[in-house]
Amino acid sequence: MSILVTPKTRVLIQGITGSFGARHTQLSLAYGTQVVAGVTPGKGGQFFENKVPIFDTAAEAAKETGATASAIFVPPAFAADAILEGVDAGLDLVVCITEGIPVNDMVKVKRAMEGRKTRLIGPNCPGIVTPEAGKDSHGGCRIGISPGYIHKQGDIGVVSRSGTLTYEAVWQLTCRGVGQSTCVGIGGDPVNGTSHLDVIKMFNADPATRGIIMIGEIGGSTEEEAAAWIKQHCKKPVAGFIAGATAPPGRRMGHAGAIISGGKGTASAKIAAFRDAGIGVAPTPSEMADTLLKML
Repeated sequence: MSILVTPKTRVLIQGITGSFGARHTQLSLAYGTQVVAGVTPGKGGQFFENKVPIFDTAAEAAKETGATASAIFVPPAFAADAILEGVDAGLDLVVCITEGIPVNDMVKVKRAMEGRKTRLIGPNCPGIVTPEAGKDSHGGCRIGISPGYIHKQGDIGVVSRSGTLTYEAVWQLTCRGVGQSTCVGIGGDPVNGTSHLDVIKMFNADPATRGIIMIGEIGGSTEEEAAAWIKQHCKKPVAGFIAGATAPPGRRMGHAGAIISGGKGTASAKIAAFRDAGIGVAPTPSEMADTLLKML
C-alpha cells in the first residue's frame, strides 16, 4: 500500500509545455506514471510528444481524462491561480512545485481551499513518489521532480521539508536494500498545504508502512507539533533529522520558511521535542537511514 498516490493515479500536468514542466513530464512518463493530460491555456487540442492530450483548463482535462491529481510547473505569478484551478476542477491532490510564490498569494489560496476536498502539497517542494517494483526495480507514481531511479518499493515512509535531504534519505535506504512506501516532500515555504503531522498521521494509518523518517529544519513549529502527536499516538518507529543546527539567529537556510525568530524554531528546540517523543535523532544527514534501521 501507500499514501496519497498509487501507480494507478491519473495525473495531469499544469504547465506541460514549458521547458521545466516538459522535462519532468518526460521523466514521470518514463518512470511509469499515468500522465493522462496536460494543461496550457491557448494550446488545447495539441498533444505532448504525440500521446498526452493538452487542454486549456484543468477542469476540462479532469473531465475528459479522469485525472485526480496534478503537478504544477507554472511561473510564480500565476501559480496561485493554477492551484485554485485544480481545486475548482475537483482534483483530490494538487502538487505545486513552483517556488517563489508570494506569501500573500498563498494566504489567499489557503483561505479559498477551506472546506474543499483537494489536498495541496507544496509549494516549493519536490513532490511525491510511490515506488513500485518494475523491470528495472523502479516504477510507480512520480509527481514532481524527485529522481525516480533512487526509489525502491518497500515499507518505509519518508516526509521532509527539504528536497535534497528527501533524496538523501531515500538513497540511503535504497542502498541498504530497504524500500519506501511513499516519499513526500512537503516544501519549505512558510505557508504550504500539507504539514509533517498530516503525513505522519497517514503513514501511521497505512498498514504497509513499517517505519518513518521525518526530516525538518529550523523555523516554524510544525516539527514540534508532529513530535507531540507522535509521542501520544504513533505506533511505529520514527527517526528524524533537523537541518540548520549551526545557523545563527535570523539566518535563512535556503527556504523562506527556515527563519528563526523570537526564540522559536531553533534546531535545539526541535531536537529536544524529537527526543522527548521517542524519535530517533540522526546526528548527521548521513545517518538518517541507519538511525531508523537500528530502531527497527
